[in-house]
Amino acid sequence: MEKKSNVVKYFWQIMYAHTIAYFIAGIFAVVVMNYRELYATEIISSFMLPVDTPIVALGPFLQIFRGIIIALILLPLRKIFFEEKYGLLKLGLIIIGLSLLSTIGPTIGSFDGYLYTKIPYMYQILGYPEAIIYVALFVGILGLSIKYAHKKIITILSILIMLLICLMSIIGYAMA
Repeated sequence: MEKKSNVVKYFWQIMYAHTIAYFIAGIFAVVVMNYRELYATEIISSFMLPVDTPIVALGPFLQIFRGIIIALILLPLRKIFFEEKYGLLKLGLIIIGLSLLSTIGPTIGSFDGYLYTKIPYMYQILGYPEAIIYVALFVGILGLSIKYAHKKIITILSILIMLLICLMSIIGYAMA
């Protein structure tokens, strides 16, 4: 039976890798991809909240719970992704494949999204850079986390970054 501390460490690694990657990719999307303007367009505003909505500001904090869900989903396969050669690359490809390109339903940018929605192709591909940055960061952070798991500085940095993200998110929510 696996040690409880290894499972807790696994959940922490997934949770902080996801939250940090999500936060950085989101900042990229808002600043570089100009999501504020994009979300105000007629096509996107019909189903996406404006970026200055309080719940959107709270989003990075709430990603902690999504990180837990991701960790639960990946739990049975963690040895494949964490221990096999190119395991994290496999994880990244699976995330891109199942959460972006081949979703269950016609989401924007997915195979079915191109076929069954009225959303123009230009809007379909706008989320790709953010998704690719997220996956690269998620896998990269996990890789560093696994490689340097024995270093206390990794744990300290992950806690500090998570606290900073949560604090900024909660303050953003309160101010929105």
